[in-house]
Amino acid sequence: MNLPADNPLDRILVLEMVRVTEAAAVAASKLVGRGDEKAADAAAVEAMRKAFDELYMDGTVVIGEGERDEAPMLYIGEKVGGAPGKGPKIDIALDPLEGTTITAKAGANALAVLAAAKEGDLLNAPDTYMDKLAVGPGYPEGIIDLAKSPSDNVRAVAKAKGVEPSEIIVCVLDRPRHTDLIAELRALGCGVVLIDDGDVAAVIAVTDEDTTIDMYMGQGGAPEGVLAAAALRCVGGQFNGRLVFRNEEEKGRARKLGIPDEEFDRIYKLEELARGDCIFAATGVTDGSLLAGVKRRRGGLMTTESVVMRASSGTVRWIKGEHKVR
Repeated sequence: MNLPADNPLDRILVLEMVRVTEAAAVAASKLVGRGDEKAADAAAVEAMRKAFDELYMDGTVVIGEGERDEAPMLYIGEKVGGAPGKGPKIDIALDPLEGTTITAKAGANALAVLAAAKEGDLLNAPDTYMDKLAVGPGYPEGIIDLAKSPSDNVRAVAKAKGVEPSEIIVCVLDRPRHTDLIAELRALGCGVVLIDDGDVAAVIAVTDEDTTIDMYMGQGGAPEGVLAAAALRCVGGQFNGRLVFRNEEEKGRARKLGIPDEEFDRIYKLEELARGDCIFAATGVTDGSLLAGVKRRRGGLMTTESVVMRASSGTVRWIKGEHKVR
């Protein structure tokens, strides 16, 4: 990938982004299994905001936790970073705690996640639902298409993989809205992996052969769709996303973010959600398929497991950290 010499991501340390997700994960981990989703989320938000303030950048949250009047969440449009007006202009997509319910119940796959790109390179998606379709690397471009049925997409991937549709495994959020989708997939003979929450990790799972998951399908949060797309930009794969609006208020959110009515049914491809160079970082809060969770050790020590990816280099770094409890 040919990138301009003044690529702003070259002027911040990519590994510094991991410190941000580590801080959020450690803070949230103290509330694992305590049954309080809001408290866990608030702890992650506060820690992430403080960590951002230590980075030399002029950052703007384009994917966050709602509108400005919902503070103290990291809201859309909030400025972050320790060098406002001076540092490189960076757009940030984030979820300080992806899996608040998971964390409250001590379930699997809770993460602290973020993506970063130069200004204007991440879709400023509204806080609505999104139809999502993802497949891992190694397939012909355009192998998946949200305009086609789930069955047609499974058959296309199966043909390219050289197997029968019944050998394809699809990951789906376990929600009543997916009853028909699950029935259609099982009628094809597909294996369906149902998850309770955490669809960022689930989308990324299609890139790892060890998970045995071939595809991700279903409706989840649009902000999480952008985060997942940023990760796929770094490690390969294909993604389609289409915004879903349940009412006029949600359409108003989209208009406010610059999405015109004529694009409400648009199918976004991977490069339209996360363009150019980008960074994706995640730290496990609880154990999951992607990362181990935060662990408390003897002697006031906490350990973390993180991953940081960069699109321009295709680099994926797995990082284990040790943190002294203060």
